[in-house]
Amino acid sequence: MITAVSVPVVDALETYKINWLRVVKKTKETPDTYTLRLKPKEGEIPPFKPGQFCMLYAYGVGEVPISISGDLYNGKVVDHTVRAVGPVTKALASAGIDSVIGFRGPFGRGWPLEEAEGKDVIIVGGGIGLAPLRPAIQYILKNREKYGKFYLLYGARTPDDLLYKRELGLWRGRLDSQVLVTVDKGDEKWRGYIGVVTTLFRYLKLDPANTYSYVCGPEIMMKFTIQELKNQGLPDERIFISMERNMKCGVGLCGHCQLGPHFVCKDGPVFSFAEVSKFFGRREL
Repeated sequence: MITAVSVPVVDALETYKINWLRVVKKTKETPDTYTLRLKPKEGEIPPFKPGQFCMLYAYGVGEVPISISGDLYNGKVVDHTVRAVGPVTKALASAGIDSVIGFRGPFGRGWPLEEAEGKDVIIVGGGIGLAPLRPAIQYILKNREKYGKFYLLYGARTPDDLLYKRELGLWRGRLDSQVLVTVDKGDEKWRGYIGVVTTLFRYLKLDPANTYSYVCGPEIMMKFTIQELKNQGLPDERIFISMERNMKCGVGLCGHCQLGPHFVCKDGPVFSFAEVSKFFGRREL
């Protein structure tokens, strides 16, 4: 039996409306990854929360879901970090200054930052998975007095694959946080940790009853990170992950992103592990 999905007609039409934003800044993060700073031709960016995503449209090519990766505070610009891996993302990554990009959103559920106030927070990112986590990091550091201890663990394949290198340096220099960065394979200039991101847990002492965790990265990385967090005593309800899984429409109509009883675009992309543990890592759901 197929259960129909009921979506108000007016709301559905409104979410399909494309706004046109202009590229005002472009930063090369890695050989194939760029951060685009977008600004509306007029008006302001719709309000959004860390962890939500938008649908970006390359004219004549198509659209893809891309997590918001920064600049949450003034409503005048928004950052999206794009890795060029397919026709649409390659078109977006090749956009120059003053190029126009279609924008729908924001969509989905973000990181539970208010719920974590007064608690310790550990954020674990792998590769481009740091992009959906960056707004949460920015928010916590901007409102540092609202949280207890703050840990950031980040890993990438090589030093060249690290995102936001300048910002990482600033974060690592803060005295009110512990920021650890590792790479799978170093080079002659690398003086940091070497190994997968979970090896950094040996340098921490978490208080599991008082800690929230936010995780994003390749699925295999998230699997082992979740295992490490559980080994340290964090309950599934305090482990949150971001899952951008085959999203197409952004409003739960097409079904491409269905994960068991959930639609990632509507019910996520951020989930507690308690919500998705039965389905995590299973492809045919």
